[in-house]
Amino acid sequence: MRFVYLIAALFLACLNLRPVITSVSPLLRTIQDSLGMSGAEASLLTSLPVLCMGFFAPAAVKLSNRLSIERTIAYCLLLIGLATAARYYAYSAWLMLLTAFLAGAGIAVIGPLLSGFIKKNFSNPSAIVGVYSMAMVVGAALGSGLSVSLQNALGHSWQASAASWSLLAVIALLLWWRPVKKTPARAEAAAVSSVQTNPAGGFKLPLKNKRAWLLTSFFGMMAFMFYSLTAWLPPIVQEQGYDKHTAGMILTLFTLIQIPVSFLLPILVSRFQHRVVWLVGCAAMELAGLLLTQLHVTPWLTCIFLGIGAGGLFPMALMLPIDESASTDEANALSAMTQSGGYIFASLGPLSVGFIHDITGGFPPALFGLMIVVVIMILIQLKIGNRKIRTVRSEDAPLLSNNR
Repeated sequence: MRFVYLIAALFLACLNLRPVITSVSPLLRTIQDSLGMSGAEASLLTSLPVLCMGFFAPAAVKLSNRLSIERTIAYCLLLIGLATAARYYAYSAWLMLLTAFLAGAGIAVIGPLLSGFIKKNFSNPSAIVGVYSMAMVVGAALGSGLSVSLQNALGHSWQASAASWSLLAVIALLLWWRPVKKTPARAEAAAVSSVQTNPAGGFKLPLKNKRAWLLTSFFGMMAFMFYSLTAWLPPIVQEQGYDKHTAGMILTLFTLIQIPVSFLLPILVSRFQHRVVWLVGCAAMELAGLLLTQLHVTPWLTCIFLGIGAGGLFPMALMLPIDESASTDEANALSAMTQSGGYIFASLGPLSVGFIHDITGGFPPALFGLMIVVVIMILIQLKIGNRKIRTVRSEDAPLLSNNR
């Protein structure tokens, strides 16, 4: 019974981590017209939460030290719920942007704490991570797929549609408001892998290591592409002459395709190796999808290529720091660097697409820019290849060194 309770709590918490972002995309044109927002301003509705993921994640440990993992997650769910509900009154651009910032801060803290929650409560964490990732994708798909339908059902009010996703936080809080289990705060903080420090004085980020910067660049470009497409795929489709309902369903298909791909690809990489082939193959799928948008091919086919590429690159980006580290602490350091730096860079993606669209009056130049990003990412993937990193334990040597 306790296992079912924990799984349900985990699933419901993860379900809240993406709708506040993806529910905006199908309504973006409507929100722009209603609030008088430029493309660059509207893109901040996606960029701000992603930027928060990079900046506010370190706050997770301090908060869990004081409140415990479960209580901190509960308070962050409350923050996400209140910020989302406030969109019902979003009749000005600044209030809409404020809700994106507050919800993003809550998401940023919950992310690493859920990893600690899984590590603390389940004997086979790797199997439970599948629930984590699946719930996030399901939440993203619900947000993108139902927003327009909710708008139509709720008196054609985009504010009501955007605010309705706060109900997910209310449901999750029914399980999270009372901590699942009371444990000493310090013991719980040790379970948070991505931002912890060790008793000997803590690990250092490998900021002077070129290899680590390559991995960070890859993660950043992968996330740059994902959030750019998540924010602007519906408007791109609408510019091709489709209605916003169809555009929202295409974004949903883009998200749903990622579920089996993100689950199967790590298995395939483990079985068949040749990591560089899978990396470049997934990037090539994204590049093909972007080329198809320029050729005015049906967006239903285009989003399949884009979904396969994005769905494959994300788990690969998560696997690389683990594969290329010789110890848990070093995996934590490399993961912290790649994700924090990567998400900060990725936050520029939607903003860049919106800015270029504002200047040129169309999406083709922005899509060409995304193609350049993918080409650069492929060049980085060729550098990463199947090479691995071995630890150098000398205090004077870099934390990581290349080794074939």
